[in-house]
Amino acid sequence: MTLNEILRQIETGQNDWQEQLETYLLNAEPDEIYQASEQLAAYGFVEEAIRMLEHLVYLFPEEEQLKVDQAIWMLEVGREEQALTILQEIPRQSEVYPQVLLAMADYYQMTGLYEVAEQKLEEATRLMPDEPLLKLAKAELKRETGRYLEAARIYEEVYPLRSELPHIDLSQKLAETYSAGAAYEEAIPYFKDSLAQGEAPDKLFQYGYALFQIGDYKAAIEQLDEVLAADPDYYSAYLLSAQAYGMLEENQSALERIEQGIEKDSFEKEYYLVAGKLALKLGQEDKAQRYFSEAIALDPEYIDGILHLVHLYMHQEEYEAVVQLAADVQADGATLTSLYPFLAQSHHELENYNKAYDFYKLAYTEQKEDVYFLEKYAYFLLEEGKRKEAKSVIEQLLSLHPQAVEWREMIDNL
Repeated sequence: MTLNEILRQIETGQNDWQEQLETYLLNAEPDEIYQASEQLAAYGFVEEAIRMLEHLVYLFPEEEQLKVDQAIWMLEVGREEQALTILQEIPRQSEVYPQVLLAMADYYQMTGLYEVAEQKLEEATRLMPDEPLLKLAKAELKRETGRYLEAARIYEEVYPLRSELPHIDLSQKLAETYSAGAAYEEAIPYFKDSLAQGEAPDKLFQYGYALFQIGDYKAAIEQLDEVLAADPDYYSAYLLSAQAYGMLEENQSALERIEQGIEKDSFEKEYYLVAGKLALKLGQEDKAQRYFSEAIALDPEYIDGILHLVHLYMHQEEYEAVVQLAADVQADGATLTSLYPFLAQSHHELENYNKAYDFYKLAYTEQKEDVYFLEKYAYFLLEEGKRKEAKSVIEQLLSLHPQAVEWREMIDNL
């Protein structure tokens, strides 16, 4: 039986392929065994590949490339101690020593020991200063540790050699790296180059996001339309597309797009929040109320949704609804101090003066820099005859706005 026949058995799920493999290996040449190990590892049978390499290492103990390959696969299956022991036994003067350093760097990077990983890569680069794969490894490490501009500089060095690296999309790596560092203008031409090599929803979305960030909203929408044409379930594209329409003040189109997103993913609270805000812009308060409420239903502690609904109720002078919403939120175990000013004003309007007083006092600590709140509080205290407390609040107002004549005169009268 040939190796290709055995691989076909693996692909079709036959259970006796391992027996067939053992028979095949008894008569196979070393080169064939090595090829079989690579193909088995590619199919996910890494332990079997390691055993085959162990056999080859036994036959050819001087072949250090076999040891490197064996150690790399051991790292893949979590046999780190054995792998590192093998790698550390390979001498520095070996031709494969740069591969040893690269494998160790990958391991230390994977375990979060970035400084050690970088040291290994620097040592390997000194041995092979013109090796593009080592430069790419350095770029990947710098990118992973947030040094995006340094990573981009190294990618730029390798970029002229991209024809020698056909399996690596350097254009996309540069585009993503510049984007990660918020250098969206620099990312744009590389996104274009990458897309010219082949389109994919992720690429199109990232390009659309970069266009959005530089303020080219129409072009962003065009890219996001392509994303959704290729993959209607690419949920993030609905949100970003709606936001782009919103930036163009095309609010009806924005609302329609986010509503399409809600149809696809009805459990994303942010979609409902955006839909509610857009409905408000269009003067559709009932729809906005419904969307804000649905966002809160998904997450009773969703502060953005709660505050938007409270602001809407206050605008509509629906003070009882504000009080009820706060009660519902607290019933779900959340105490939201940001609601205190609205509860104070709502209870004031509902003539629940004792409760209004309690909430004004609770809100005061966090609202000392809010002139609008302080004015409301001061007038309430004056109405309630609490002149001493009113004086303290007005003094705080004057500390923020010393030139406010009205409040200066009022405090003089007090």
